[in-house]
Amino acid sequence: MNDFVIVTDSSADLPEDLVRELGVEVLPLSFTVKGQTYHNYPDDREMDPKVFYKMLRDGEMATTAAVNVGEFTALLEPMLQAGKDVLILAFSSGLSATYQSSAIAVEELAAKYPERKIYTVDTLCASLGQGLLVWYAVQEKNKGGSIEAVRDWAEAHKLNLCHWFTVDDLHFLKRGGRVSAATAVVGSMLQIKPVLHVDNEGHLINMGKARGRHASLTALVDHMEQTAIDPGAQTVFISHGDCLEEAERVADDVRKRFGVKEIIINNVGPVIGAHSGPGTMALFFMGRER
Repeated sequence: MNDFVIVTDSSADLPEDLVRELGVEVLPLSFTVKGQTYHNYPDDREMDPKVFYKMLRDGEMATTAAVNVGEFTALLEPMLQAGKDVLILAFSSGLSATYQSSAIAVEELAAKYPERKIYTVDTLCASLGQGLLVWYAVQEKNKGGSIEAVRDWAEAHKLNLCHWFTVDDLHFLKRGGRVSAATAVVGSMLQIKPVLHVDNEGHLINMGKARGRHASLTALVDHMEQTAIDPGAQTVFISHGDCLEEAERVADDVRKRFGVKEIIINNVGPVIGAHSGPGTMALFFMGRER
């Protein structure tokens, strides 16, 4: 019996059609820009990503806030009341308090509904890396896995979920404290692009640099070559900060080098895009290690 619901939050950046196909529930996180707060739904109903990234390019600042316990409870309680068990795959605790809110909600709801099973997993993932872990969890569920088996699979494999990023504008990382002001100024002058990944603690870490945009995009695929497990047989996810043409170029490189058949491309949503900026590119795949 595996009649349970898989829940994630919108920092997973899953496209709406894939959300429907997978049958998962997505809790929208919020972002604020020009003094107004919006929710980040998979169907982008409150703000189109192109509008959001145009605002950033025009110099607007966007801020984000972690989802609170009450918002988790409001989403989950009707599922429990309907007799469903729930497995949450939450945004990395290394980047947000979202997982902590989910854990408190789970504890409170487990006491209120002792007959139900409700678990949360700190994915230590972000953007479509989190989305790819959700995708794999659904595959395990569809094979007949119980809620405990799928939870345990996610816990056992989340550190195989590789995240490789680059950004086009270092000033967004400077605002978030990821690079110093001097690094941002000098790097921008010299067209130095950072190559980053999400480490085993779920933090975004600078792993190197490339001279120019093309080299930084190639570096993402080079890292896949170094660590991917049987890449030709994988489904690969790519997210981008309003630079679809370049995302398709990265996808073509992945296809040519590894024979990958299925690649899902989507925008980096506003929750992460507020901190990474326009021109962010990220590649996600399963590897021997992060």
